[in-house]
Amino acid sequence: MSAARQRLRILYVSDLAYEAKGRRYCDEDIYLSTQLGDDFDVAICPPLAAQQLMDAFDVVVLRNSGPVIHYLPEYEAFREAARNRGICVFTEPTGRADQTGKQYLLDLFRAGYPVIPTIDAAADLAQLPHTAEYIAKPKLGADSIGLTVVQRDQLPTLHYDNLLVQPRIDFQYEVSFYYVDRTPQYALNAPDPTKRWELQHYQASDDDWTFAQQFIDWNTIEHGIQRVDACRTGDGELLLVELEDLNPYLSLDLLDEHARTSFITAMKESIRASAVRQ
Repeated sequence: MSAARQRLRILYVSDLAYEAKGRRYCDEDIYLSTQLGDDFDVAICPPLAAQQLMDAFDVVVLRNSGPVIHYLPEYEAFREAARNRGICVFTEPTGRADQTGKQYLLDLFRAGYPVIPTIDAAADLAQLPHTAEYIAKPKLGADSIGLTVVQRDQLPTLHYDNLLVQPRIDFQYEVSFYYVDRTPQYALNAPDPTKRWELQHYQASDDDWTFAQQFIDWNTIEHGIQRVDACRTGDGELLLVELEDLNPYLSLDLLDEHARTSFITAMKESIRASAVRQ
């Protein structure tokens, strides 16, 4: 029986106990794994158990597994083992955005993409606009871990060792665009800049989707879930904040039934396609 037709065995990886500000990982993953269970045989496991269990499954689905910086050696060992054993992982571990850290923000900025200006060396300070404050964050950071706010006169004194620096942007709001494979699904925004996870439905324009799509096209993922996070500046321009291609939170509880069903259907089809491709 082909992978497209058989009832695939899914190892669903989630840190159900992780406490994230403004997000209920456990609720989202209990709901989503239950929905996948209508079509697949699903078992849930914590991140540190995935490597030991994955051989018994057809696909490993990485979902809300928490910041991998907390268990980076084990995460890297899992990736290497999956690659060596030919294990199918969803989202595909071929991305070059958050899957590999924050270096991509610097790469995209240097390549001329609409990204918040980003540097990683004191010699490049002239590339940053003059603002009241700046954000310094580790290249391997996640979920604001290690993020600090600094003044401009402090910038030359920073230790630029795996560190990125960006201006602290005065923006109107943040907006997130959600994709399965390379297909847009829905968009949500946070109208209050101080409340990142108080989201609502966002009616994205064609230009908005074109903005987001360029980063999806830049990335090297055929099957999986990605979230493009951006901010709307005072001038109305969208700038990339983050391209989350590892384990993006989906805020499924905020969607209407049609959008939620459409997303789940697309995810199931993508999982089947990734299994066939493997």
